[in-house]
Amino acid sequence: MAIRVCIAGVSGWTGKLIANYLERDSKLKLVSGISRTYAGKTVRDILPDKHNLEVPVYGNIDDVPKNSVDVLVDFTHPESVFDRSIAALNVGMNVVIGTSGLNAEQYASIEKLALKVNLGVIAAGNFSITAALAKHFSLLAAKHLPSWEIIDYASASKVDAPSGTTRELAEEMSSIAQNQVARKIESVVGYREARGATIGGTQVHSVRLPSFTISFETIFGLPDERLTIRHDSGTSAEPYVGGTLLAIKKVVEVKGLVRGMDRILFE
Repeated sequence: MAIRVCIAGVSGWTGKLIANYLERDSKLKLVSGISRTYAGKTVRDILPDKHNLEVPVYGNIDDVPKNSVDVLVDFTHPESVFDRSIAALNVGMNVVIGTSGLNAEQYASIEKLALKVNLGVIAAGNFSITAALAKHFSLLAAKHLPSWEIIDYASASKVDAPSGTTRELAEEMSSIAQNQVARKIESVVGYREARGATIGGTQVHSVRLPSFTISFETIFGLPDERLTIRHDSGTSAEPYVGGTLLAIKKVVEVKGLVRGMDRILFE
């Protein structure tokens, strides 16, 4: 049987593109959406050219009929995704989180509940397969190079800083090796904030300007040489489709929490 999917944020930039692709995959079936703007309508109202998508859209997760969904896919706002993920797990839904901005404590709570109810959660700040490769290569390089920093680029309107992608990367790099910082941040003269945020021992710098979509780079430094691993996304949500569809199929096999698209690809 096809995996039954509900998309939270179905009218959003990424959500409606995922809805578009879901109908092309025989292993997946879009059964509902969540959108306050389109509550009481159907996905056909969001995607008028998809005449067969007479799929109901609800205002919140509490309105979604019980036992009707196998996987909730969430591409909404960082302030709401945590509570919605908890609610989904409590009613028997596996969860795929494509929204950035959750912190380590929130992920720990999600993992604890997922294990308790024997369900799966896959979360990634970036479901792009090429971004997952950039992260994987950065983690590999951290095993051999002692010093690095991360620069995170996004549009001027992006709510969270740093991005979920770079927060996830910095936290995982700390599990690989201890970043060696020549001058401790607390000893910096002037404005310590200019050295960025310290996440797991890594300095992360967030640039928010018009013309950027989502990009990040990990810079490794050695005496007289550097290695830069960079990923750039374009202006559409297309890069996130393949990874999201893969995560939906994988999450029903997962128990507990898996963080990062690279974990799906390489583990």
